[in-house]
Amino acid sequence: MIDINELNGFLNVNKPSGMTSYDVIRHIKRISNFKGKIGHTGTLDPLASGVLVICIGSATKKAGKFLAMEKEYLATMLLGTTTDTDDIQGKIIETKKIDDTTLDIDLINKTIHSFIGEIQQVPPSVSALTRQGVRLYKLHRQGRPVIPEARKVFIYEIDVKKVEIPRVVFKVVCSRGTYIRALCRDIGRKLGYGAVQEALIRTRVGFFPIEQSITLDQLKKDGIKKYLMNTNII
Repeated sequence: MIDINELNGFLNVNKPSGMTSYDVIRHIKRISNFKGKIGHTGTLDPLASGVLVICIGSATKKAGKFLAMEKEYLATMLLGTTTDTDDIQGKIIETKKIDDTTLDIDLINKTIHSFIGEIQQVPPSVSALTRQGVRLYKLHRQGRPVIPEARKVFIYEIDVKKVEIPRVVFKVVCSRGTYIRALCRDIGRKLGYGAVQEALIRTRVGFFPIEQSITLDQLKKDGIKKYLMNTNII
């Protein structure tokens, strides 16, 4: 067992797709045998991969400072499909055939860039948000879906990387509280076809880039101490 006073700091972990954010915490606890406090600075959906900043020991007291940091993502959007979760894993509500004679790259670019700035976004009805203390995803499982109220978020930058209809890959830099699933949904709705998030990689949280992130296999092989960043960096 590692003494709780021995480990304090941050880990820039590259979360694999298919794991929850808390799965990553459990995994780190198991491979390190650390019995102190461990937390993360912002949930990533199981479908998503990429940067998940882990706080260990006294660093958990600084977790709130990450909430205000901008986030960067690389998203793959699938046009012509609408689901109840706003991602590819949800129940299909509607599908539409894409008319590529009217939906061209210029229109897609113009529509996507229209979301830059402050927007009102309705979060997905399947999320970790709560209603009267109950997670929305739990209410959805119980057959009592709730549509959350719209809230202000800020899209700082969007850069379309690839268009191969029905798929569009774009980079987005955004504020706290932004749901990329909801952004894909709203872009698709504005284009008249609906859309879902098919894949998502979080490439940066503040000054923690994915290029400097570490895998769980690296942590298991080399140990936590090798990659632990000092709490004084923020």
